[in-house]
Amino acid sequence: MSKFNSTKKSTDLKKNQISVGEIAGRVTNTAAAQSNIQLLRRAVLANLLWENIAYMDGQKVVDEIVRLVPICDPKDVANLTIEARVMQKLRHTPLFLAVQMCKHDATRPYVKEVLPKIITRADMLTDFMALYWMDGKCPICNAAKQGLREAFHNFNEYKFAKYDRDAEIKLRDVMFMVRPKPANQLEAVLYKKIADRTLETPETWEVLLSKAHTNAEKSAVWEKLINEGKIGGKAMLMNLRNMQDAGVPRPVIEKGLKELKGTMLLPLDFLKAMRMCSGFDREIEDAMLKTYENMPKLPGKTLFIVDVSGSMGSITSSGSTFSRMDQAAAMAMLAANQCEDFELVCTAGNDYSRTEKQEYIKYPSKGFKMFQDINSMYNKLGGGGIFTYQCIEKLRKQLGDKIHDYARIIVFSDSQDIDVSYGSTNKPRPFGKYNYICDVSAHTHGINYKGVWTAEISGWSEHFLTYIAAFEGIENQFADLN
Repeated sequence: MSKFNSTKKSTDLKKNQISVGEIAGRVTNTAAAQSNIQLLRRAVLANLLWENIAYMDGQKVVDEIVRLVPICDPKDVANLTIEARVMQKLRHTPLFLAVQMCKHDATRPYVKEVLPKIITRADMLTDFMALYWMDGKCPICNAAKQGLREAFHNFNEYKFAKYDRDAEIKLRDVMFMVRPKPANQLEAVLYKKIADRTLETPETWEVLLSKAHTNAEKSAVWEKLINEGKIGGKAMLMNLRNMQDAGVPRPVIEKGLKELKGTMLLPLDFLKAMRMCSGFDREIEDAMLKTYENMPKLPGKTLFIVDVSGSMGSITSSGSTFSRMDQAAAMAMLAANQCEDFELVCTAGNDYSRTEKQEYIKYPSKGFKMFQDINSMYNKLGGGGIFTYQCIEKLRKQLGDKIHDYARIIVFSDSQDIDVSYGSTNKPRPFGKYNYICDVSAHTHGINYKGVWTAEISGWSEHFLTYIAAFEGIENQFADLN
């Protein structure tokens, strides 16, 4: 059953906006006021619902989303909800947004169009209802019924059977409530099977493995799944260690990675796989790059500035093994393969003396080696926050006239800027033609410095590259995912 049935259910609407001066738990006068939809984008694209982060508790994120939905343009909310699922690959946040849309007259009509686009797994039908009824059962609005009804057409018997579980809310319960109309005789038979709970047990890797007891039997199952193309991308990555333990031949594992279906995978999924197993670093890296090969290519020279300060070591959520620095490094690692030319600066400093320290790498490695190099700088440069102004000024002096060579600067940080948190009026002077901050935190407000940065990008999806491409007028070849 969805974890939301047992999650804290407080979603009281907060009427007082959080101060525009609040950054990373500190107060400063340099946080630029942002529009309601910009604030909602931050809350949506850089958070895990109900998960505590370093400077903002998860419930506060939820409350902020609840507060902002009714005061944003309804079309913008609808588009953001779809983007959160299709591009940012979030699962429960877009469902929560859709539930909030159901509560307001302005946004409610869009729900019927949004739900079929964001419900891309059959269990999201029941997850939506679990969220809808978090505060107690109540009638379903017509727009939600229409959207759920249409979403039933997204799945075949295999996909329904995979998630037909003995949970509090079952697929048949949702079907009886919304009554989808079969498009043909095949769907009529399918819907009857859902009603009778007689769906054919799917031949998933979980089912097949449950019948295998010896390593030889398990190896045979993995080989069958890989050779027949019946294993999804996430399952392939998360079971690499199990395949090795079962003795699956190396050529078979290589085939699985080469043919990986990675449409809904994040860079961190590949990184986790690399950490869990040994001997397949190159193949995992190649699979990741192939997954994102159609992403936009960024011409000219790019300067990456990666925050390696103490706060970047914070784990992103209670159920994660990744830190903010892992996220930032993964984003830089991916961007390096899409940039024509790039250089790397790792930066941190000393909060007590308020001085920045950096390491400038003119010829950084690519791939997972870059990730390792960035992580090696953690604490080496000091455990304080990022000093954005000092960092860029030092680079200006070091590079001299060469500052004009840079097409863009991309800062990967978590908004903990010591240069402004203690009252300094110095604003950074980035020297790229375009200048971006990719904020991997979920603070209510980030380091926007109105008029300084080309854009502030919230979240840690690989699609930050599509944002940058859009700002610079570069064609994006990356197809939308469903």
